[in-house]
Amino acid sequence: MKYSDEQRLQKILENAEKLIEYLSEHKVTKENLLNDYALQWLVTTPLYNIGEHVYNLSDEYKSRHTEVQWYMIAGLRHRLVHNYDGTNWNIIADVVFEELPVLAEQIRKLLES
Repeated sequence: MKYSDEQRLQKILENAEKLIEYLSEHKVTKENLLNDYALQWLVTTPLYNIGEHVYNLSDEYKSRHTEVQWYMIAGLRHRLVHNYDGTNWNIIADVVFEELPVLAEQIRKLLES
């Protein structure tokens, strides 16, 4: 199925919100994520999905909204998929706990405009 940019933004937001909600409800901390293989697997799927949708946004859309780090988000997905054994979980923990809420807010604003 080919999604529109707006549909992709909605999918990105849904994945981000579900992951943030899960981590909050289960009181997951950065330390938990760094030390729990199951949690590491749990966070990668939403990150894959977010990155895939970002990667497939139109170049026109991404160039109009440079306030979002589209290329870093898509790049993270590629790193997770193609270099799983080399994943730096300190970076992923920072992304999940610090950057993901910021991204969710950015996407909300884009969807409202």
